[in-house]
Amino acid sequence: MKKKTKREIIGLISAWLLLVVAVTLSIIIVIYISRHSENIEILIKNLGIIGPITSIALYAILGASPIPSDPLTLINGAVFGPLWGTLISWAGNMVAAWMEYFIGAKISQVTEFEQKRQHLPWGLSKFPADSSWFLFAGRFIPEYGGKIVSVIGGLYRVPLWRYTWTAAISTLLGSALFALGGYGLVKLL
Repeated sequence: MKKKTKREIIGLISAWLLLVVAVTLSIIIVIYISRHSENIEILIKNLGIIGPITSIALYAILGASPIPSDPLTLINGAVFGPLWGTLISWAGNMVAAWMEYFIGAKISQVTEFEQKRQHLPWGLSKFPADSSWFLFAGRFIPEYGGKIVSVIGGLYRVPLWRYTWTAAISTLLGSALFALGGYGLVKLL
């Protein structure tokens, strides 16, 4: 094994530090949001144009955390209606998907995954992470499917264009379903 240079060591330390800070902050924010979801809903509704921007920013935060964003999509459907709720949730989920992808890519870089990939057990070195079917259908696994697909996509260095178009289509469908569900719940009550 080659000895790391000072620059590589600093890069590794800064990557780990960034990852730890992002996850810690997102967990703190998510805990706050989960305990005050009614206030968040009122806040987003009363912010005007800043509301959708705030919602998209919340998706970015959730993207850096292990917490799923499905409840926020329900809130967007309830607050903004089915069409705008879908579009805002889709934009936010795409931001989160790119965050998760780049977290996976950073983990790959920090752990030197490409060199270690060939020695993975159970045939995982041949895992088809760049398959369009995996990238598309894996997002429909409830709760964590999208996060797992995104991090694996970054980890295995899936081409960004393939990753983006598969994420865009599947995320649009998921956003529409959850936003319609949120809108339906409001109309039901």
